[in-house]
Amino acid sequence: MLILAATPIGNPADASSRLRDLLATADVVAAEDTRRLRRLATDLDVRISGRVVSYFEGNEARRTPELVADLEAGRTVLLVTDAGMPSVSDPGYRLVAAAVEAGLDVTTAPGPSAALAALAVSGLPVDRFTFEGFLPRKTGERYRALAALADEPRTMVFFESPHRTHETLEAMAAALGRDRRGAVCRELTKTYEEVRRGTLEELLVWARPGEEERVRGEITIVVEGASPRSYDEETLRAMVADRERSGLSRKDAIAEVARETGVRRRAVFELVHH
Repeated sequence: MLILAATPIGNPADASSRLRDLLATADVVAAEDTRRLRRLATDLDVRISGRVVSYFEGNEARRTPELVADLEAGRTVLLVTDAGMPSVSDPGYRLVAAAVEAGLDVTTAPGPSAALAALAVSGLPVDRFTFEGFLPRKTGERYRALAALADEPRTMVFFESPHRTHETLEAMAAALGRDRRGAVCRELTKTYEEVRRGTLEELLVWARPGEEERVRGEITIVVEGASPRSYDEETLRAMVADRERSGLSRKDAIAEVARETGVRRRAVFELVHH
């Protein structure tokens, strides 16, 4: 069986008793950084009895077949990353996909997650959200990725490195609006944990160049979604008519317009028929 186990994102005390048991009993432990794994095991007072192998971006393609072979031989393979849940902006997806393709069992030992922790403390709506991970490093690509999210109504969660935080906030302010609310969460669960909330304009001032000591450690940025657009009656009728002309039935056209605009389906129906 392949087991994806979440590791503490900062505070070792957040490790579950199940993680301790798995580290002690797994036949193979695949770790993003074996040195950090050893450090974690020391913090948890756990002796790893199984074979320890590295599994990171640089060797995923080569090591995945080896780990699948271990699974097919009946061994328990435990996959851990430096912090949080494997596969979430960390190694793991290739191995999971290969195990599933081979018809092998895959499960998880859930636990800490920087994305969910930041979302929970951000003070922004959490009923619907989207995880966007790391944005592109190049300025133009980063702006285009954010511009594509300008009308996203859900709260958005991003990972970022400390030295690019100001540039990313600048791109967010330009693409999403300087008054859009956000939160920069750094060093979550650690001694110097900080959550800075405000508009993107205010966060830009906080993270401006020359204030490097303010932006250190692991960074998660949470940004509120776009406010719902208002649609007048004629626009809604025209949108339904346009979809009918493209071949949709009236029922399906009304449903699609309702999904796209956030207007209740019954309200769109009544506009079209009355």
